[in-house]
Amino acid sequence: MTSGDAAGAAGERLSVAVRSVGGSVVVAPAGELDHDTAALLREPLESALDRGVDRLVVDCSELLFCDSTGLNVLLAARLRAQQTGGAVHLAAMRPAVARVFEITGAETVFQVHGSLDEALADR
Repeated sequence: MTSGDAAGAAGERLSVAVRSVGGSVVVAPAGELDHDTAALLREPLESALDRGVDRLVVDCSELLFCDSTGLNVLLAARLRAQQTGGAVHLAAMRPAVARVFEITGAETVFQVHGSLDEALADR
């Protein structure tokens, strides 16, 4: 398998949409977030932080799976945002994804919201 094939396979398993809503950047991963796909989420998160965005909202409503690599991508973004006074909010986690955050205790370091609307309203 060439690296191009690997990227294609990863892209089929995870897509990431990015949009601005008010003063927030909403990053919406859809599919499976794991070792093979983590870079697809890392890049837009880092890009937003590089541009000085201080409020990221990750819309998890279409995220079907998240392993430790995906969790680490989100934790790294949170730490980086926090260093400049920003925050990463997580919204609308499905039960399987929320369970990973519960088991690891990571839900205590993020601002977690039941829906995207709640996350956007929480200023």
